[in-house]
Amino acid sequence: MSGTVVGEEAGALTARSRALAVLRVRSRALALVLLPAAVAVVLLVGGATGRIGGGSWDVARWVVAPAAVVVLLVAALVAVVIARARPAVSPTVPLAPAAAPDLYRLVEDLAERMDVPAPSAIALTPDCDSWLEDRTHRAHGPRRSPRPTTGEGAPVLVIGSPFLWWMRVAELRAVLAPVVAGTGPSAHPDIAAARRFVRGLDAAAGLASRAGIGPVRRLACGAVGRVARVLLRSCRGHAAEMERGVAAAASERAQAVDYGLRIVAQEQVGLAYAGWDRLLTRVALPAWRMGRWPSRLDAGVVSALTELSRRDRLAEGFASRLGERPACDLLEEPGVVDEAASLLAARLFHGGPAEIGPDWSPVDWQQYPEEVVDRKWRTEAARLHRVLDALGVRPSAGVPAGPTLARVMEHLAGGSGAAPGPAEDGSSPESPTDGPAQVPPVPEAPGTDGPGAALAAGISADVAREEAARERSATPPGTADRAGDEPDPWGTDPLPLVPLQPPRTARELLADHVTAMVCCAAVDTAGATPGMDWLDGPALLINGERRGDLGARVLSLVEDGDPGPLRAWLATAGIRPEKPVRLV
Repeated sequence: MSGTVVGEEAGALTARSRALAVLRVRSRALALVLLPAAVAVVLLVGGATGRIGGGSWDVARWVVAPAAVVVLLVAALVAVVIARARPAVSPTVPLAPAAAPDLYRLVEDLAERMDVPAPSAIALTPDCDSWLEDRTHRAHGPRRSPRPTTGEGAPVLVIGSPFLWWMRVAELRAVLAPVVAGTGPSAHPDIAAARRFVRGLDAAAGLASRAGIGPVRRLACGAVGRVARVLLRSCRGHAAEMERGVAAAASERAQAVDYGLRIVAQEQVGLAYAGWDRLLTRVALPAWRMGRWPSRLDAGVVSALTELSRRDRLAEGFASRLGERPACDLLEEPGVVDEAASLLAARLFHGGPAEIGPDWSPVDWQQYPEEVVDRKWRTEAARLHRVLDALGVRPSAGVPAGPTLARVMEHLAGGSGAAPGPAEDGSSPESPTDGPAQVPPVPEAPGTDGPGAALAAGISADVAREEAARERSATPPGTADRAGDEPDPWGTDPLPLVPLQPPRTARELLADHVTAMVCCAAVDTAGATPGMDWLDGPALLINGERRGDLGARVLSLVEDGDPGPLRAWLATAGIRPEKPVRLV
């Protein structure tokens, strides 16, 4: 116990000393600003008393005094801008005490046991992380304590929403203990002042990049931003050491609360992150791209982690954990909270609209195969044939016309000729009346050679146009920038803030579209059904069993122009490539 106390005191001492170092940077900047004024005062007083006068001293007074006034005015302007600059606020789902009284009681009990101020509020983030966030800046408006027991100036506790559904109550308590303990150092005046100073500088440094400001204001904000960045570089190391000291002190203080259980709970944190990442990238992302957002992501993470545990045996004692109380029971209406967190996840990771609309609607897990998977396949198959038509690619003799898988395979295998050029009268090849305009010549897609190059590039261009149109329609709602406004939970930064994956290459897009065409043919000609895998997303079910061996056959066709492996696979599955498929 004595070792814990010593470690906590050492961390707190480090944090306070570094906070003073940050404040010294502020003091030096102030002293530098006041230096011309001090020189001017000395010269003016000396001239008035007759001690300093005549000749060059009079010239110095006329030069220094106006310069000091200008420096003071500029410094006052910079100080006002930094003080009023709105620090960034993490987009979160606010959780009122009435919506989670048991969770608030758990957090308050933790704070009481560790003898630290309770957080002023609780919010959820759609990520596997938890932290304290100070929202007491004057630009965020007056803070109202949700409960008499919480501190008015205490930070907000932000909790990762997947933790509430995956973790048990005792595990969540153990994970939150060191986070809540951080409210103790946060209450120290020097640390709080240093944090306010650094946050103000950080907010001022980015003012010039904000949208919606005029050129004059942008020029002024740019000048203030340069000053702020100089000050930030001067105190960056001290601020980092201060935060490390705060974290060390909080960790040492929290050792008295559920320390043994925390080791086990940290294993669940890693497991939750793995399942959450797979759920977002493999399951949610295809739905988001279709204009649908799964409304129960946090509930889905439990199913994903259950499947992950079954396959990889990563969660020892999983069955025994199911008998304990899940942390989501601390919420009054878990479904409502899950839906709000799911919409925010789509906003952060994909850039979807902040509100439900005709092109942005929720989808339940039961409807996912039919409304997302099947629609995804048919939309991509339609795009594939649309680009083929626009490129003027016609099937050779013996290959059925229309939207057939045989047409796609024959073209990628090199069986069809190049796209016909303009006719003798200068007209272009015919294209479907319901399709887009003729696709202009495009360079070959990297990683894809032969007949598929132009096809891949055409698909990439079409996808890029659709995504650009989606981003234009997903403009976040306008938010005021004046001081005193409540913080906007959606933020004002360009979205998505945290893209899940880099842009897909032309080869990847072509492979995805060919795979979608194969799946459409399987559903329409072999009685297959669309399905969903909790870890891998859209799945093709033939005779009720998932077929996961399609990818390699498609790559052989796309990359090597070899249709043999895919033809053999189609024959085994009873899929008829010559039959037309239904498109959207």
